[in-house]
Amino acid sequence: MATRASIRFATREEGVSFNEMPEKINAKFYAHWDGYPSHRGVEIAESILHNRNIDGWEIEDLTSRHTDLEYIYYVWQAENKLAYISIFERSDYSEESWHLDYDEKDAFTCIFVGLPTALIDKYKPNTNEEG
Repeated sequence: MATRASIRFATREEGVSFNEMPEKINAKFYAHWDGYPSHRGVEIAESILHNRNIDGWEIEDLTSRHTDLEYIYYVWQAENKLAYISIFERSDYSEESWHLDYDEKDAFTCIFVGLPTALIDKYKPNTNEEG
């Protein structure tokens, strides 16, 4: 089963909270598979930290809208400032929430805000011998 996600890039600005969806974004991508934080979130964080390529993203028009998303990621950037990442998870699975005229902000809840290193610490699976 697909775990769909949108990855959006926003500019860090005074007065704009990282735990709220911004009105303005600069770029938008769609990932049909593996959108959960322990995969897509870690992948985004590692790309920022280590300049790793990411496969499987589709560039989207800024006005396009998927109603079947389960996660929305925001990468907050500004020159000479550290990048932050916000993760929003679908919290409203009502029939109404899957329609185009439903406000995305009402269907998602912020579950993470932080630096890429904090995202990796929280979501990357532990792969050492002890579990």
